[in-house]
Amino acid sequence: MKLATWNVNSVRAREARLLRWLEAARPDVVCLQELKVTTEAFPFEVLRAAGYFAAVHGQRTYNGVAILSRVEPQDVERGFGDEGDDTQARLVSAQVGGLRVASAYVPNGAEVGSEKWSYKLEWLRRLRAWLDRRFAQTDPLALCGDFNVAPEARDVCDPAAWEGSVLTHPDARQALQDVRAWGLVDAFRLHHEEPGFFSWWDYRMLAFPKNKGLRIDHIDLSPSLAGRCSAAAIDRNERKGKQPSDHVPVVVELDV
Repeated sequence: MKLATWNVNSVRAREARLLRWLEAARPDVVCLQELKVTTEAFPFEVLRAAGYFAAVHGQRTYNGVAILSRVEPQDVERGFGDEGDDTQARLVSAQVGGLRVASAYVPNGAEVGSEKWSYKLEWLRRLRAWLDRRFAQTDPLALCGDFNVAPEARDVCDPAAWEGSVLTHPDARQALQDVRAWGLVDAFRLHHEEPGFFSWWDYRMLAFPKNKGLRIDHIDLSPSLAGRCSAAAIDRNERKGKQPSDHVPVVVELDV
């Protein structure tokens, strides 16, 4: 199974690119983030014609997550299902074949110390609680998405320049580590230990040509799936050309 995650930064603006990439890459499952459309406005028919069913949790103008799959997703859940604030469309999960797939869009946090920063850390705590409540480590689970956290210095182009930002702050990194401590494994790092791999680049200051990026998009696998991950890659080509997203797809191969 080829599984991917991609923050498309507006499915409307990136629809043509998404369709071209689906045709070229032929993934079995794709988790999308930052749709910026309501569920009703999502291009279901266009994607169905391309061979994909969709489980969508949309929101007008902001946020929005989806799971595209060649087989119809089952048992779709939107949000955490707890008593917290789920007004922002940031999590959708579904049963896809023999595994559970979740598409997550972790809050950016805006500025350290702000209300949005507190919301980000709380959202990550809720994500860990959701894992504890919903799953066992023996379950085949893939948690995919834009986590808005670069886990280590090797995931950052210039660690000193980014020190203390909402994407690299120790509290954000610890919150992500607490989520992964449930038993999740960073699939990309199973196959690439070296620095210099990034999934996001600012649109400004020639960040992409200079490779001044961060690795903030991740596919995390439960222990039963991590052992069956045979490859992982970041598709840099999707940052090239006209009107790209500021993120690119992250792709893994699973022997399932």
